Amino acid sequence: MTQERITPTRAMAGSNSPQDGEGDTGVVVDTKPKTKRPPLYKVLLLNDDYTPMEFVVHVLERFFGMTHAQAFEIMLTVHKKGVAVVGVFSHEIAETKVGQVMDFARRHQHPLQCTMEKE
Repeated sequence: MTQERITPTRAMAGSNSPQDGEGDTGVVVDTKPKTKRPPLYKVLLLNDDYTPMEFVVHVLERFFGMTHAQAFEIMLTVHKKGVAVVGVFSHEIAETKVGQVMDFARRHQHPLQCTMEKE
């Protein structure tokens, strides 16, 4: 922690006697550095005409820790609207999740797309 000390001084205008009422007292000022939170990233799941709905639900449960009911709701949103946010994470975690989903989909021969964008 950085502390800045301000020492007492007297006004220079006129005389330097204490009767002027110009004397200052010492003050300790704590300075804290301003830290910015890192930007967050939305992980998006995109709809396609080939990936089975059950597979999407499985992906949401496995990689995003959703319950079956939550995963089913998000899957329906992806199906009806074409895209849904499945989570918001730091850059590194979002990037990892996207990679995991894409690898898993490819290994199971599904064209499921997962992307990320800055919030």
